[in-house]
Amino acid sequence: MSWTRRHLLTLEELSLAEIEQIHVTATAFKKILGRSVKKVPALRGKTIVNLFLEPSTRTRMAFDMAAKRLSADVISLDAASSSTTKGETLRDTAENIAALGADMIVIRHSCAGSPLYLSKILNIPVINAGDGSHEHPTQGLLDTFTMKEHLGTLKGRRVVILGDILFSRVARSNIHALVKFGADVTLVGPATLVPPSLETLGVRVSHDLRSALADAEVVMLLRIQHERQTATMFPSLGEYTSMFGLNKTRASWLHPKAIIMHPGPINRGVEIDSDLADGNRSVILEQVTNGIAVRMACLYLCAGGNPEAVTPTA
Repeated sequence: MSWTRRHLLTLEELSLAEIEQIHVTATAFKKILGRSVKKVPALRGKTIVNLFLEPSTRTRMAFDMAAKRLSADVISLDAASSSTTKGETLRDTAENIAALGADMIVIRHSCAGSPLYLSKILNIPVINAGDGSHEHPTQGLLDTFTMKEHLGTLKGRRVVILGDILFSRVARSNIHALVKFGADVTLVGPATLVPPSLETLGVRVSHDLRSALADAEVVMLLRIQHERQTATMFPSLGEYTSMFGLNKTRASWLHPKAIIMHPGPINRGVEIDSDLADGNRSVILEQVTNGIAVRMACLYLCAGGNPEAVTPTA
């Protein structure tokens, strides 16, 4: 099938076929990244602007590296160096970027809906790199890509997402993708962070860690999103760790071949012990590596690239 979307705003709006097309394209790019020369001319002559108005390490660097691997020119702009500090609106900032000749904007913003807003006023592609507590589509894409590398099909697989679900854009994007793949998804954590209303997304909600982890094939840890909370959602980090932190004992409840995931940044000793984060069941660094190939695929497709022109043997 041909790719018809100009923007990548959410995983909720993508079909399973579209998600799989991104994964297939990412597989081809990952093979290219394994060569001695890791660069292809797919986006030569294009200028991509990374407009990150919220802090980021992994996502920003991965988009930067992905664009450069595709031979695009890259300009990165953050809040501190933009005129938003002088009161300029997001619209004016984005329209000026487009007027300067940018061919695509990758945006991270604290306000949900910001990428959708820009997609309606700009005539260039917009890719969502995280908008508030709404979605983080490329993270959901790379996470499910990583799961498929280890598990093959995701249909019927037991996946647990543990932690701050209420304020997590990563959780929402993963849920939308995993439900489309037919995975058996359980959300677990404190009742204040994992409300029953989340079951409307097609998942189970649990506050019993042992039963939730029993025979799970994937467990994804999420950090506490303090920056998005307007009130204290539990008494202390120590209490959270004592009840929901993943340690060696609790990891033994998982399926023997289960993988441990985390989108980062990791708060070691809070949601996960260091021994597990660095252990042989952890695929956390694989997620980071896969993020380059997946974002290459997203940039390439949204720029109008032909998915059939990229093959695993290219």
